[in-house]
Amino acid sequence: MINSRPNLKSTLKAALYLTPLLLITLLFTVWPLINAFLMSSYTKYNYYTNQISALGWANFIYLWHDPTFHLAVRNTLILVLLVMPITVALSLLIALGLNHNQHLAGLLRTIYFLPFVTSTVAIGLVWNWIFRLDGGLLNAILGKFGLHAIDWLNDPHYALFALSIVCMWQGLGVNIILFLAGLNHIDQRYARVAELDGANAWQRFTTITGPLLLPMTVLIIVNTSVTNFKVFDQVYALFHGSAGPGNADLTMMYYLYQKFYVENQVTIAAASGIVLFAFVGGLTLLTYAVYRHRQHQLGGWS
Repeated sequence: MINSRPNLKSTLKAALYLTPLLLITLLFTVWPLINAFLMSSYTKYNYYTNQISALGWANFIYLWHDPTFHLAVRNTLILVLLVMPITVALSLLIALGLNHNQHLAGLLRTIYFLPFVTSTVAIGLVWNWIFRLDGGLLNAILGKFGLHAIDWLNDPHYALFALSIVCMWQGLGVNIILFLAGLNHIDQRYARVAELDGANAWQRFTTITGPLLLPMTVLIIVNTSVTNFKVFDQVYALFHGSAGPGNADLTMMYYLYQKFYVENQVTIAAASGIVLFAFVGGLTLLTYAVYRHRQHQLGGWS
């Protein structure tokens, strides 16, 4: 008969180890989220005295009728829908290449991971130089092919695309590392058996590598989407504290920043944060539902 005392002791020990992290999570994640939900319902509120005079849906009604918020939502959705699939696809291709070439894999992993750990301000300054109309690297390259220079940072038609390029580049590093971790955990005997059966590289990927890499792919899709929903630093650094020409790069996070820190409309900022939370939560649940459906299909095939 197994003694239950060691199990209870180990459980208490594990809980003791987790307590500091749980307290930090409750203090800096859960409580701010609850407070934001509450603050979004304050229609008459003094932030400095914490006096609440009225409650209601006025803040969300304001957002519903605010064209600036509509622009922020539109830009954010375009950014996510443009950056996420391209970043995930490029990360997977690069990871597959590094996984097959082990000689330079360590050096290349370090190079690709550097953007993730580099200061966003430094990244913004470098890309600001790359996108410059006069003397910028990108326009110099376009000139070599006989193309006209583009005013990436001052033309509203190109500013959001410029921000997308920065977000793609910055998001590659961590995704490549995650994909490599997933690829390294796949038993290569499956691929060798399929190769002996006559399967080509594409067939091996679609029937073995892809399905086995699905959980990691879902994690990367969700992580990349959430990261691009919360884009703020890149906008602030790339356009020197503005939201781009004519608010062309205004994101939901930048809108929240403006309402809270610039205009002191804290309840509007809280309401916009709740809308952003709803977008992120909805996307996460949708991705998980698709993943479960796909996993069920793969289970049925097996």
